[in-house]
Amino acid sequence: MQLRKYAPSGAALVASLLAAPQLASAFYLPGVAPTSYKPGDLVPLYVNAIRPVAAPDALLHSVVSYDYYHPLFQFCKPKDGPESVGESLGSILFGDRIKTSPFELKMKHNETCKSLCEVTYQKGASFFVNQRIKSGVALNWLVDGLPAGQKIHDELTDTDFYNPGFLLGQETQHNQIMFNNHYNIFVEYHEVNGNRDQLRVVGVLVEPESKKYNGIVGPDTCRQVMEPVVLDENGETKVQFTYSVYWLPSTTAWATRWDKYLHVFDPKIHWFSLINSAIIVVFLVLTVMSVLVRALKKDIARYNRLDQISLDDLSGTSALEDGVQEDSGWKLVHGDVFRTPSHPLLLSVFLGNGAQLFVMTGFTIVFALLGFLSPSNRGSLGTIVVLLYTVLGFVGGYASARVYKSMQGEKWKLNIILTPLLVPGIVFSTFFLLDLFLWAKQSSGAVPFTTMLVIILIWFIISVPLSCAGSWLGFRAPMIEAPVRTNQIPRQIPPTTTYLKPLPSMLLVGILPFGAIFVELYFIMSSIWFSKIYYMFGFLFLCYGLMIITCAAVTVLMVYFLLCAENYNWQWRAFLAAGTSAGYIFLNALIYWVSKLSLGGLAGSVLYIGYSLLISFLFFILTGSIGFFSSWWFVRKIYSSIKID
Repeated sequence: MQLRKYAPSGAALVASLLAAPQLASAFYLPGVAPTSYKPGDLVPLYVNAIRPVAAPDALLHSVVSYDYYHPLFQFCKPKDGPESVGESLGSILFGDRIKTSPFELKMKHNETCKSLCEVTYQKGASFFVNQRIKSGVALNWLVDGLPAGQKIHDELTDTDFYNPGFLLGQETQHNQIMFNNHYNIFVEYHEVNGNRDQLRVVGVLVEPESKKYNGIVGPDTCRQVMEPVVLDENGETKVQFTYSVYWLPSTTAWATRWDKYLHVFDPKIHWFSLINSAIIVVFLVLTVMSVLVRALKKDIARYNRLDQISLDDLSGTSALEDGVQEDSGWKLVHGDVFRTPSHPLLLSVFLGNGAQLFVMTGFTIVFALLGFLSPSNRGSLGTIVVLLYTVLGFVGGYASARVYKSMQGEKWKLNIILTPLLVPGIVFSTFFLLDLFLWAKQSSGAVPFTTMLVIILIWFIISVPLSCAGSWLGFRAPMIEAPVRTNQIPRQIPPTTTYLKPLPSMLLVGILPFGAIFVELYFIMSSIWFSKIYYMFGFLFLCYGLMIITCAAVTVLMVYFLLCAENYNWQWRAFLAAGTSAGYIFLNALIYWVSKLSLGGLAGSVLYIGYSLLISFLFFILTGSIGFFSSWWFVRKIYSSIKID
């Protein structure tokens, strides 16, 4: 997933309000400054991982990517062997494996039918390559930081855009598998202020072809009509790799060169979804406010009036009897509503990590919206997520300690240890197990062992100490006192109605936050699995805000009905009900798996389900924490507003 430097067009209103364009274009971020070339200068062409994309049947048949120089592909290598290009932590985590190539591109110097090398494919390699062509894998090259792609026309919007990557080969209507061995490379360049000695690359297109050469390759050989190259799975096949380079002048400025790659498929669906979600949220919030404010005002006024009558007229019994009869609902459980829930240690650890995820997600989306994450700086999203989560370990430790102390927890040492270890440990263990499948498949997406060690060092050297420091300050801070006293003997909970039982209430509450992000989630999933560029952070920012409001509103409403039914066990119920939206996300991932994916083999299915579970687990912690903290604020607010003897 790559990021755009400037504010996305879909969020122009929000970006203008935040003055994002001026802030983003005032300077160049590290690693994304423009490079100017003179005529004849060598422009390096780097190769990246070979990734699966949608096959001709519009289905994704694999989630496993490969190194460009995987032995079975047998692509031509530089004379001194390929060298790895330095990458960021996020770039490595997202599966980038950038290396040098034997292609020679000289600025403004056109070349045709330039020979690379000749390779003989044995039957094993031929079968492997043909299977990859069937599954629809694409080659990924980089020229001056721009991905080499193919021009595609969007009939719905009647616009042309550049889609990163180009196919390894294609399958004809007669089930003949053609292998692309010739590449027509079109590089667009722009003259800076008309200076012919300052040329910048602003676009790269590749048109691959399959050509079966039968002799010496000359300057005009590749222009001839030839039979396609078909790799023989029962014998040997000789393949001659060639390429041509064409330099095209362009009026596109360097600052806007990514606009060709950033394309919104059917932008109306984004606005329709956003407006639809906003209307639902507005009605939901108005409903919650009308129900709660009107009901609470009447309840608080009645409770305070009854208390005043009880104090002023102690000699009369009728008023007291009427008061006892009328004093019902959520006030009856005032002596139990702040009772310590079951497993307070686990709940506080989850809530600490949820607060950490909440702040991290908010900062990441805002940074992306303001344009601080450049597409030229590959992997910037993954890097900023790791760094923010690491630094915000202080927030997680502090929140966990304050909550656990308010619940009168006694195992404070265990709380300090588990907060930075439990949830990150589950995530890292799952990620490591899934990485073993990638290692077994010899996939380039497998995170190297050294990178794993770096993550562990960052975790234990930076994140854990910061979390412990936050917990220490949290436990030293004054306890968050409950507005009412807790009785020694727990009150008996009466039977509840069907919709307030745990499972129905969780399903009802969880579906609304999921509905607020459903459409945007679809585009995010497509970007992740189909190797597309996601940059619509304006829509994502608004959807994230709508999800927070929806999650808080419906959870508060459920807790109010729960307390009115004299059920004071609201803490876990609020967390689990709001977190149930993660279950809908996983269910949506399964439906996406059935409808859009056709993963053959065990490894692909395990990887898809495993990563979907991982994302759903983190979303469960995030939304559950939003539901709990909003309900906690609500419960404290209403019980501090009434007079209780």
